[in-house]
Amino acid sequence: MKRNGLANDQSQQTCLDIPLYYNHNVVLIMLGEFEYLLITAAASLGEDAYGAAIRAEIESTTTHSCSIGALYTTIERLEKKGLVKTWMGEATAERGGRSKRMVRVTPKGVQAAKEFYNAITRISKGVSWVTN
Repeated sequence: MKRNGLANDQSQQTCLDIPLYYNHNVVLIMLGEFEYLLITAAASLGEDAYGAAIRAEIESTTTHSCSIGALYTTIERLEKKGLVKTWMGEATAERGGRSKRMVRVTPKGVQAAKEFYNAITRISKGVSWVTN
């Protein structure tokens, strides 16, 4: 039996399951600003990318505070989208024997960040605050 053009064995998508590149007379869905900052910070930190280091990188670069709750909520959202991968690292003495939640940007995350950056660069051409 078909419902809305889908056979019963096919799962329907909810608004949270929309693919990254969904295109039906709408603007393509892309990263949010904070998601982009987080992915970029994690990529620049490389092997040293974990929650507190990412937070410090974002705060020092943007000069805005970043709550740890917002950071970890966004990390979880990015992981569900397949844009980052996390795992618990080794326990460290500097953290009182607690382990770090390490973050690695996936190839899909790199692609999404590139597309966000390119879109912002293209749309910014010719505006008064861009110098070149």
